[in-house]
Amino acid sequence: MNPFDWLSELLARFQDEHILVQRGSAIALAPAHLLGIDPEDWGRAAQTAAAYDCRWAGIWAEERGETLQVNAVLVRNGDHLVLRTAIPAGAPRLDSHTPYFPGADRMERHLRDLFGVDFSDHPDPRRWSRHNRWPEEAHPLRKSFAADQAPLPPQPEEDYAFIPVQGAGAYEIPVGPVHAGIIEPGHFRFLAVGETVLNLEERFGYTHKGIEKIAEGRDAFGLARLAGRVCGDTTVHHAWAACMAMERAARLAPPPRAVALRALLAERERIANHLGDIGAICNDVGFAFAQYQFSRLRELWQRDSAACFGHRLMMDAVIPGGVAADPDTPQLQRLRDGNARLRQELPGLYPILDDHPSLEDRLVTTGVLAPETARRLGVLGYMAKASGIDIDLRRDHPYAPYDHLPVATPLFSAGDVAARMKVRMEEILHSLELLDKLLDELPPGEVQRDWRAPAADSEGLGLVEGWRGEILTYVRFGSDGRIARFFPRDPSWFNWPALEQLIHGNIVPDFPVCNKSVNGSYSGQDL
Repeated sequence: MNPFDWLSELLARFQDEHILVQRGSAIALAPAHLLGIDPEDWGRAAQTAAAYDCRWAGIWAEERGETLQVNAVLVRNGDHLVLRTAIPAGAPRLDSHTPYFPGADRMERHLRDLFGVDFSDHPDPRRWSRHNRWPEEAHPLRKSFAADQAPLPPQPEEDYAFIPVQGAGAYEIPVGPVHAGIIEPGHFRFLAVGETVLNLEERFGYTHKGIEKIAEGRDAFGLARLAGRVCGDTTVHHAWAACMAMERAARLAPPPRAVALRALLAERERIANHLGDIGAICNDVGFAFAQYQFSRLRELWQRDSAACFGHRLMMDAVIPGGVAADPDTPQLQRLRDGNARLRQELPGLYPILDDHPSLEDRLVTTGVLAPETARRLGVLGYMAKASGIDIDLRRDHPYAPYDHLPVATPLFSAGDVAARMKVRMEEILHSLELLDKLLDELPPGEVQRDWRAPAADSEGLGLVEGWRGEILTYVRFGSDGRIARFFPRDPSWFNWPALEQLIHGNIVPDFPVCNKSVNGSYSGQDL
């Protein structure tokens, strides 16, 4: 099937459901299709798309005069469709997509909190992003709300209605939001009987940064720096997605060498995080040997990144029009040597992880995420691949330079902690192969193009396969060449809810390793 045929079939379904497609609006929002629909058909469009086995990938809004423009993204066969509608800003009301796509839950609540959109049949009325630092009637992403408007003094959040304890022997275990380690704040509320977890509820948003608000009015380079700070361990991928969106809006193509270097940076970021996660997963079940070894390898890897790109996390390496630095010959050789060193060490470590009885006892069949649950929630990255869902934008919706590279993706069906660790292990090997190929075939030439601000209302969509999964970024420019709207969607929006499901029936002491196997970003979904 032609990858675009599904759109025609879906439009036919829309017609069968009598969904009104607004005239003249089936235009491109590069690289997606853009389709305007009547607000009264918003919910039915989701119902039809769900029946057509689409994946729901995100939602954002923007105040445009007297209306709120709302956008939602559907994906099928690696191709993306943006549904767009407009509702009165004074009485913004839409049907919810959550009944058909459970993964839409938190993003719709985020939209309700920050824009005031009332989703009429949303199953959860509780605040998500605002907590109680703003008055009930205040919606911080409205134009009337100043970015420097002081929030209310912090108050104990006593009105959040967690599921109450019921039944003999059942009790609550509150964990966080302040943790003993250096991780960001997040609250986990367990219901348990003995050591068995019956239910888990998550509560995030304790360090809301106002990313979407403070993006307004920035120039392209300022936005790239901000995007790189949405999530510190994903600085390359988020900056790339933002720059990709801006470059598509400006009709500007980075030079081939810059594109290849972006992929090199991205695969290095993937390997660094996977090395850290493998060690941390093992450490959470008392296998400290692996923590020592993989932390050592990650440290050496990040020192090479600092030497060649100026920063251990490669922050601010991706800029509009290209990359900030071009490694010289000795630096490129250092990167090659680092690849060889890691490839030499891993064959001595992987067999230990694959065949260690005490490790296997703690990881195999622990924290199982069933494929049907993973699909309903729309999980991404290693979460999806460990539960039998074969999805990777580098292959399914290839962008340069991956459109000329062989991208292999590991796939497992067990859906447990062991499978999620194995995906990481295999992705490291695959990324090393990509890095070798990128270094061997690095094109000559410049690494930056002069940036030119696009015309007013130019918009673009950035789609990048981050190390946690698909990152989706929307950008629209204003009349002065500055940012009018920026929305970055981290894969953690979809992966965090999976933790609430996969912990059911496990014992409380297994929560840390289940949590680490998910390793969602608190910051990435706390915009």
